[in-house]
Amino acid sequence: MAPIAQAVTVSLNDLKNGTVSLEALEEAFGPDSLGILVVKDVPAEFAELRHRLLSYSSYLGNLPKSELDRLENETAKYLTGWSLGKETLKNGQVDNLKGSYYANCAFYVDPSLSCAKPTEEFNPDNFPEYLSPNMWPSESTLPGFKPTFEDLCRLIIDVAVLVARACDRFAEKQIAGYPAGYLEGVVKTSTTTKARLLHYFPEDASADAKKEEEEGDEDDWCATHLDHGCLTGLTSAMFVDEAATPPVVNPSADGSLPPLAELPTSPDPKAGLYIKSRTGQTVQVKIPRDCIAFQTGEALERITGGKFKAVPHFVRGARAEMSAGRIARNTLAVFTQPNLGDMVDMEQHITFGEFARGIVAKNTVS
Repeated sequence: MAPIAQAVTVSLNDLKNGTVSLEALEEAFGPDSLGILVVKDVPAEFAELRHRLLSYSSYLGNLPKSELDRLENETAKYLTGWSLGKETLKNGQVDNLKGSYYANCAFYVDPSLSCAKPTEEFNPDNFPEYLSPNMWPSESTLPGFKPTFEDLCRLIIDVAVLVARACDRFAEKQIAGYPAGYLEGVVKTSTTTKARLLHYFPEDASADAKKEEEEGDEDDWCATHLDHGCLTGLTSAMFVDEAATPPVVNPSADGSLPPLAELPTSPDPKAGLYIKSRTGQTVQVKIPRDCIAFQTGEALERITGGKFKAVPHFVRGARAEMSAGRIARNTLAVFTQPNLGDMVDMEQHITFGEFARGIVAKNTVS
């Protein structure tokens, strides 16, 4: 079993006051780091929003196929709306272990926007992955889903802006010619930031046994990868026994869906987020339920000239034999990313749009 690593933790108050030490930032994100920072003392409403939205993940994943089909956008390579079985894992197999709901977070900058702003180079015809409007479930299908989703994403991006401000302080001292306030400006003004609500489906014991026999690998629910944005905001995972609390849409008297019962811990201690350290060691990282974690992505590595490194990570599933129920894992990732025309590699003159297009082409099923 991989060791559990302690991520660098800072207070939101210290981020607001600009008192996070540069040493702490380098320990969290630098060349010898795990590439993750945990923020505590987050706004009080975070806990309720997290519980509600991660409950919606189970409700969404258990909707009838006909409803989920309406939320798919093949033209956008499934990077808006619902996605299941549209990605490939490292062995070339189609990924049917998790469902994803993607939404553009352009509403953070302008509530009237439903996707990124087009540029001279990128438009809805040649880059629909980032320039297709959101596809929200109807209010009658999932009452309260859209406002809960947007509220939690806004909160996470608000915190990401403060993390970015701290990163800028570090970069301005360490990198010659680094533009003052660059990363904060990217996170605060970008219309390309995306959020991904994930529902890792319950597995059965026979599938688990077969997987162990055939592969013996741990990164079964989400293969080892790098995020390609700047900072990825992460909630802790919510584990739900969908046998004990079936996620059936049955609105309460006020029209809302009741949050599902959350298991106090994962029934499988090996399930969760794993990071491959700079020394090649695989470690497990646990995010406290009342905190938000931030991981570094490839765009940040390029922007900082390698001073901050992107973190290779994967997710291991909860083994069915560890519980008598049907255990699902739900979580939210918010990928703060530059605008499509922003430069992420000053030397090679590569825009984020060009960089992202290559990543999308590599990750999608042909």
